[in-house]
Amino acid sequence: MKLSEFDFELPEELIAQHPVEKRDTSRLMVVNRENGNIEHRHFYDILDYLKPGDVLVRNNTKVIPARLFGIKEETNGHVEVLLLKELKKDTWECLCGNARIVKMNTVITFGEGLLKAKCIEIKDEGIRVFEMMYDGIFYEILDQLGTMPLPPYIKEKLEDKNRYQTVYAKIEGSAAAPTAGLHFTEEINQKIKDKGIEILDVGLGTFRPVKEENVLDHHMHSEFYIISEEVADKLNKAKANGQRIIAVGTTSTRTLEANMKKYGKFKATSENTDIFIYPGYKFEAIDCLITNFHLPKSTLLMLISAFASKELIFKAYKEAVKEKYRFFSFGDSMM
Repeated sequence: MKLSEFDFELPEELIAQHPVEKRDTSRLMVVNRENGNIEHRHFYDILDYLKPGDVLVRNNTKVIPARLFGIKEETNGHVEVLLLKELKKDTWECLCGNARIVKMNTVITFGEGLLKAKCIEIKDEGIRVFEMMYDGIFYEILDQLGTMPLPPYIKEKLEDKNRYQTVYAKIEGSAAAPTAGLHFTEEINQKIKDKGIEILDVGLGTFRPVKEENVLDHHMHSEFYIISEEVADKLNKAKANGQRIIAVGTTSTRTLEANMKKYGKFKATSENTDIFIYPGYKFEAIDCLITNFHLPKSTLLMLISAFASKELIFKAYKEAVKEKYRFFSFGDSMM
């Protein structure tokens, strides 16, 4: 399977640079993988496609202002640091923009000394492990110094940083928004519950782009995920009763599939997974998926191609381009 098979032409003007004014007015493409039907709706119509007994599983991770701009103490060289994940208290795995100048024991200062980061481990692909040094509360300092880690294809400034956050975000720690959830409003969430649909939360992390032309040579970053006892029990009951399990987002999908594949049922756990889902994969956990439109050649495009067939997804994407859907993080939605 070649990476080039997952490429497609996308006019640059279709890359959404800012969120729509009201979250649920984004467009919704509904793709039926059984009969190949494609419908064009708006996200506020999602209730027409959900039924009592459905279980909606979403990622309630909160995005932290994870992008920091600092100065290397010895040379005054500028270094951009993106916090990826906390390995243990005050020890973070980070991606460095100017990584070649960040060597063992390099100290980077942020905000005139409010925060310092000392490099304690060097990894591949610009990744470094830092020990954080500061006085006070780390996340408060981060709020002061950090900026939202918007993807590089978003060139416009984000006026309201809450718009890169879902309305149900709770657990701090992610360097990327679970963008499939950005379309939900408090009002829609309430209507979903009123219709007899259960909403369950899981927590999780981030991913890396594919560089290898042979897809099977790609190694997925591991992501940390948490499934509580209560959530696992409810999911197992839903499965036993033949209720639909609907994942909100590809990271929720990976969590549920990895958990089911490993244990043969849903099991409460907090652990890492590096599951890589591409065409040929047999889904065991989910019945339906709500997601955004993804980048060419991305692992996310491979995942949805595995779920609905590559032919159907590429047909849908071709139609999305023709109908001028908005793509990527601040873009439109697909069910």
